[in-house]
Amino acid sequence: MGRGKIEIKRIENNTNRQVTFCKRRNGLLKKAYELSVLCDSEVAVIVFSNRGRLYQFPLDSSVKETIERYKNKMREDQATPNIPHEIRAEQYQQECKKLRQQIQMLQDANRHLLGEGLGSLNVKEMKQLESRLERGISKIRNRKHEMILAETDGLEKRGVLLEQENAYMRAKIKENEKLQELSMMPPGAELSMMMPGAGSELNMMMPNSQEFAFQTYYSRHLLQFNVMEGVSSDPDYVVHDKDLRLGYDY
Repeated sequence: MGRGKIEIKRIENNTNRQVTFCKRRNGLLKKAYELSVLCDSEVAVIVFSNRGRLYQFPLDSSVKETIERYKNKMREDQATPNIPHEIRAEQYQQECKKLRQQIQMLQDANRHLLGEGLGSLNVKEMKQLESRLERGISKIRNRKHEMILAETDGLEKRGVLLEQENAYMRAKIKENEKLQELSMMPPGAELSMMMPGAGSELNMMMPNSQEFAFQTYYSRHLLQFNVMEGVSSDPDYVVHDKDLRLGYDY
């Protein structure tokens, strides 16, 4: 059986009035919460009981922010007069007309900068257009000059780095060539060219096979050098064939 219709008037019984207040208050706060969550709206509820006790939703300080927002909105609405719809439509049309005129002026100015539509300009307007173009060209040239200087500076720095890298590579190549030349020379040849009397010392450091080859090479060149020196100093000295066969047999 459904509930009967309740007459909306003050409840005279204090107990019934307090019970109804508690139920309806809780239902109101619950509906406010559901409205704020489901509809993502800003809701504030303030309730004072007949005894002066305060009940509010939400419980934090956002109620004050909602009240301030409400006051500001009321002040704005009071400052804005209630203009009829016809007058607002006429104002909108005037604003649209002004915007169209501004757009047309900008389009004409762009065509003039491109050298189009110059027939409608007088001498004064032509001079103004010319001065504008000259100022624009001057700014463009200055900017281009700055960019060229920056690129040139960057290329010079890169050239210095490349020269340093080339010098380093040439030094490495020369060093590798010297190492290859030294590796192709016979054992002990470099030292014998710098120190002719170092044959005995090299014999102690080299293996037997290398020692034999070095002694043979050293004895041949040393005997030839002594013979040539003796002939040049004493013209009467005769070199016999047996004198050249000293040391190891050929």
